[in-house]
Amino acid sequence: MATKSSQNATGYVVFISLLFDLLAFTMILPLFPSLLDYYKQNDSGGLYQWLEQHISVFQKTIGVPDKFNGVLFGGILGSLFSFLQFASSPILGGISDVYGRKPVMIICLVGILSSYIIWSKATTFSLFVWSRIIGGLSKGNVSLSMAIVTDVYVPEKRGRGMAMIGIAFSVGFVFGPMIGAGYAKWSHGQEGAWFVQPALLAVVLTIINIIFVTFTFNESLPKKNRASSVAGKLSEAFTYINVIDLFKFKLLDGVVPSEDVKKLRTLGTVYFTYLFLYSGLEFTLTFLTHNKFGYTSMQQGWMFFGIGITMAILQGGWVRRIPPARTAKTATLGLLLISPSFICVGMAESPPLFIFGLFLYAVSTSIVVPCMTTLASHYGSNSHKGKAMGTFRSLGALARAVGPVFASILYWSIGPRITYCIGGILLLLPWFLLKKTLKDIKEKI
Repeated sequence: MATKSSQNATGYVVFISLLFDLLAFTMILPLFPSLLDYYKQNDSGGLYQWLEQHISVFQKTIGVPDKFNGVLFGGILGSLFSFLQFASSPILGGISDVYGRKPVMIICLVGILSSYIIWSKATTFSLFVWSRIIGGLSKGNVSLSMAIVTDVYVPEKRGRGMAMIGIAFSVGFVFGPMIGAGYAKWSHGQEGAWFVQPALLAVVLTIINIIFVTFTFNESLPKKNRASSVAGKLSEAFTYINVIDLFKFKLLDGVVPSEDVKKLRTLGTVYFTYLFLYSGLEFTLTFLTHNKFGYTSMQQGWMFFGIGITMAILQGGWVRRIPPARTAKTATLGLLLISPSFICVGMAESPPLFIFGLFLYAVSTSIVVPCMTTLASHYGSNSHKGKAMGTFRSLGALARAVGPVFASILYWSIGPRITYCIGGILLLLPWFLLKKTLKDIKEKI
């Protein structure tokens, strides 16, 4: 295990690298609805028009407005990106177990750079789709960052490294959307497509990131600790992709007490159900504000800024100090709050109710994932905790992969109000499931 000084140095390198990555990655979030509007207007005879032609008959039958098509196509793209990330991350992680973290991390960043270069040139919808495909396949750097933290920190200090990753996410999601929206607003007065400037900024940030990692990151996985067989690690990686094996926590069968596996399966089901519903509604939020309230990219950026600041304050000042004995109750509170938050957002016709719904959304979001992850970490021996948490994270990644496309299909076919109300009501299910098992979880802790 690394010395304290090298642990801290590696932790800071991971933090800075992730920050560069997340600032670039989140810039597109407030731009998504406007991007799809751009392709609707400018991709004549291209993929966007082809897709519209193929859904037009059904669209007219059920009376779907044309402005909702962007939500449908955006949801398909969002799920495609997340599914590719879900599938590629365990494989890239397995390869890094054999060849080291640094070369695989650099390969991921080069792939991400390629996706942003293509985005900057994407005057057609098909090119934009290719940029998202390459980006999704390359997004294994986040899971690699967690593996690096596991490499260099002893178990009792590992929380510090993971906290730095959490801070990088908070800062990235607070400032990235604002930067993207600001650049988009500025570039509307420049020559060429308005999204080129934000895309080029993402290119610059990623180039800096590649240079930074190349010259400052010292390999965290010594050769003596690496796996010897690529086939063995890939076999394990494919278990993280197999849906049935994931829900069964198959990697823990026979090596962890059956009671622990049973509780993990329950927590995994709750976690998946929550993120499946949550991620879908979360993804359509920018389209809702774009269609219903006419939000510009800049207004979308301010919305993300407000949500991010609220989450950062809560996570930094309260969530990280929650005593272990209260983690389960706090998780159920977070799950309960998300239901009315989405109902308020869906029903809102004026800013006060909408802002109140967003506030509940930010409070719930700041609580649920950290608390659920902490609950899951109580199960399994130290030697198998990595597999337990890897399976748990993969369930979350799978939920984020399928949630957006389902929510977008609902939004497109029955409208946002009913979609958000249905989603809000269904989000009571994970709350009920967790509350039902709360007594057993408290006894374990």
